[in-house]
Amino acid sequence: MTTPGWWPRRSRRVRGEDLVRSLYNEHGASLLAYATRLTNDRAAAEDVVQETLLRAWKHADVLTDEKGSVRGWLLTVARNIVTDRARARAVRPPEVAEVTESPSVERDHADQVVDSMAMLGALEGLSPEHREVLVEIYYRGRTVTEAAQALGIAAGTVKSRSYYALRALRAVMSSGDKGMEVPR
Repeated sequence: MTTPGWWPRRSRRVRGEDLVRSLYNEHGASLLAYATRLTNDRAAAEDVVQETLLRAWKHADVLTDEKGSVRGWLLTVARNIVTDRARARAVRPPEVAEVTESPSVERDHADQVVDSMAMLGALEGLSPEHREVLVEIYYRGRTVTEAAQALGIAAGTVKSRSYYALRALRAVMSSGDKGMEVPR
């Protein structure tokens, strides 16, 4: 199909920016509508129109040889671009979204062993009563009330012993003194 107004410009061999501008003015709306129908995406269709006009500019000699329909050529090029993009997407492996909750880098196992040994050594420096309270609260995950019931002592005594036991652990861990005994 020929478009009125285009044929006279063809005969003048319109080139470059003027060619692209005149093609867009005459065929841009129908080209965009066609590309939007093919892609179901306005932004992608705009990219297709831009690529189509770029190819028209590169192949201006085909458009200005006065053979065939300019609009038909543009629509065919747009369809080919959409087809090429769909084929390119099909051969690429699907993209995998990055997992936001990736595990953090773990410390070396040797560090964990050393820390455990240091903690066991520091616990040995505590009195049996203080050690029992810490084991109940921190290792068995019990509340103060549950620890008091398990040990057969008052909840206030559990709080007091845990306070002094932690204080002694801090002192032992910072000084390296493993023989420290906490008074009752």
